[in-house]
Amino acid sequence: MQHRIVVLGAGYAGASAAGYLARQLHPDDFEITVVNAEPDFVERLRLHQLAAGRELRHRPLAEVFAGTGIRLRVARVADIDPVHRTVTVVDTAGTDRIDFDTLLYTLGSSADQSVPGVADHAFHVAARPSAVRLRARLDALAEGGNVLVVGGNLTAIETATEIAEAHPRLGVALATGGELGGWLGPQARRHLLRAFDRFDITVHEHTPIGRVEPSTAIGTDGTVLAADATVWAAGFAVAPIAADAGLAVEADGRIRVDRQMRSVSHPGVYVAGDSVFVLGENGHPLPMSCASAGFTGMQATATIIGDLTGRKIKSTALSYVGNHISLGRKDAIFQLVDGDARAKSGALRGRPAALVKSAIVATSGWAISHPTFGKPSHRYRAAGSRDGSTEVVAG
Repeated sequence: MQHRIVVLGAGYAGASAAGYLARQLHPDDFEITVVNAEPDFVERLRLHQLAAGRELRHRPLAEVFAGTGIRLRVARVADIDPVHRTVTVVDTAGTDRIDFDTLLYTLGSSADQSVPGVADHAFHVAARPSAVRLRARLDALAEGGNVLVVGGNLTAIETATEIAEAHPRLGVALATGGELGGWLGPQARRHLLRAFDRFDITVHEHTPIGRVEPSTAIGTDGTVLAADATVWAAGFAVAPIAADAGLAVEADGRIRVDRQMRSVSHPGVYVAGDSVFVLGENGHPLPMSCASAGFTGMQATATIIGDLTGRKIKSTALSYVGNHISLGRKDAIFQLVDGDARAKSGALRGRPAALVKSAIVATSGWAISHPTFGKPSHRYRAAGSRDGSTEVVAG
């Protein structure tokens, strides 16, 4: 009987992990199924560009996984039973159950909509449907319409600058609870502020938003900011599926794992991406980010392969070298950080940084679309299989 591996989610962490597992594990011993709510791979790093009017490449998951042996199930995950090892999914045909022996949980995150009015009146760029709705809203606004981006993180900065560049007829503002770019080094922050001045983006620092209404956003201090479109980029949140399933989670719902990305409460469950809570090399929790998806996905797949085949588990470093921030299409910042993730004084800025950022994003998309990388596959057999050998075949 084949060992059933089920991967929940096909974002940056899930899609790459599934492809890697398919290339490394022998199909006679292992069956891999990917469950994803959408039929396409979504380049979340580019959703702010989609919202601003740019077209993104269509990447159907059926084509991505073609020839890999991976089974794709387009459905929404409704429930997980980690004790009986089943996943309940819902699709256009109704409700179904998928059995698993090993589960890789990579359902990611979406915008944190806990602030009153956000779910009803705000847009976000953490999922394609909302980005598409925001795009339609921006196109419909009359000249001089007000767009307010809420948040001071990378997503907020990239969204505000992309919209301002693509829609110069609109007034763009950003409200943040702290200091804009306060975590950046001096060179990078000066460059960021110059970019905001160039795009004529109004900045409201130290203005946390406590409520969103149809045409305004209300600060916690009572400040009223006009907004024909409010874009919420003030943090991410994970779905309650893991907590509801009884997995050990942190207060924010992220799943607690050991250093090898195994659930600390349920054997056979592994986690990667935004849904995982794990400490980095600096002793601090990894943030929700594409880079974290890469680190944790690599570690999770290495652990799964090691646990199932008896091979030594490779250790992936959980550390950052820097942060990339796009400032429209032709400008960017690459802020270098030290081992404690604190900004260094130096930073790559301007067009060179934009070219590096574009190359990284393009490479990520290409890698997802080519899960075998055109390389031979090392088909590892399951521990305890008939011969336990490693067969090398054309990928």
